[in-house]
Amino acid sequence: MANNKPLKIAVLFGGRSGEHDISLMSAKFVLSQLDASKFEVICVGITREGEWLADEGILDALIADDVKGFTPVTILPDPKRPGLYAIEENGMTFKSEIDVVFPVLHGTFGEDGTLQGLLEMAGIAYVGPGVLGASVGMDKGLFADAMRANHIPIVPTMLVLRSELREDYEGVLAKCEEFSEYPMFIKPANMGSSVGISKVRNRSDLYEGLMEAAQFDRRLVVQAGWSVREIEVAVMGNEKPIASVCGEVLPGDDFYSYDAKYYDETSNTEVPANLSDELTEKIRFLSLKAYQAIDLAGLARVDFFINKVTNEIAINELNTIPGFTEISMYPMLWEASGVSNQELVEKLISYALARKAERDETKTVFRRGD
Repeated sequence: MANNKPLKIAVLFGGRSGEHDISLMSAKFVLSQLDASKFEVICVGITREGEWLADEGILDALIADDVKGFTPVTILPDPKRPGLYAIEENGMTFKSEIDVVFPVLHGTFGEDGTLQGLLEMAGIAYVGPGVLGASVGMDKGLFADAMRANHIPIVPTMLVLRSELREDYEGVLAKCEEFSEYPMFIKPANMGSSVGISKVRNRSDLYEGLMEAAQFDRRLVVQAGWSVREIEVAVMGNEKPIASVCGEVLPGDDFYSYDAKYYDETSNTEVPANLSDELTEKIRFLSLKAYQAIDLAGLARVDFFINKVTNEIAINELNTIPGFTEISMYPMLWEASGVSNQELVEKLISYALARKAERDETKTVFRRGD
């Protein structure tokens, strides 16, 4: 680090998302891994309503759902004025420089390209993919299209719009039943942590599942409900990414639901997964291919299904800011691959700085006669 000064890392957490609570759990873990001798940490908590707040203790305040007295802050979309600004009654004042933003924001307004767009305009380095990779990786419908275009196997998926459901729900139900036999999975296209997901076994379930998912997004994904083994791979890096060992999810619930992921003590994982060497390498290869196909950077977790009936391997989905809790697969997979949690966090920060340096080589100003 230049001049032996600690890098100023702004860790963003909370957010206007159905995954707000999981973000807080992830942030606690990430913050515990940042070496105080190397990093000066600035905590920025974002409320469920989208207000940005700073000051010591903001994480605990968000967990307690009591944020009175904290300073409202913002980042300006202006590369000549990078950093964090405090919002006061008479205007804004500069609060702190920022070397790297570490978003620990899952779901909408954090993982979907919106925050990435702000940070690109501000000219600030940040952990994770750019606008394109974040938005395509987040939207399960677009991601499935991108996988098919690149000849990467994906679980059979169909997109339904909330407006279609509102205008002709009987027609939508018929289209879904034509697409797949029961059971099916219904998901909001832009959500994670299994929020809004339903496994449906009949027409009544299907209608309820679509209505549940429609609360969280205008784009709904219908997915064939295979009987599967669930395999996950962690990926990190920029233009030359690397893949971790494979891990297997053993859900205690009927599927890996929100409660099964974070609260059900009967859910379990097996790391490394009990797979043949040939199958392991195929899954790792496909994870890297998917990562590069949508121009990801920094990190992602790629989730696979192995069909128990046909042994077919296909990607289920991809997460560009995966969970970082103590029980999350992403850090567990890297630890099993020989990368400690502290080393992992530091690598992600180094990838952010390298990607910023690469972006800075791109000419963004053109004047006639140049």
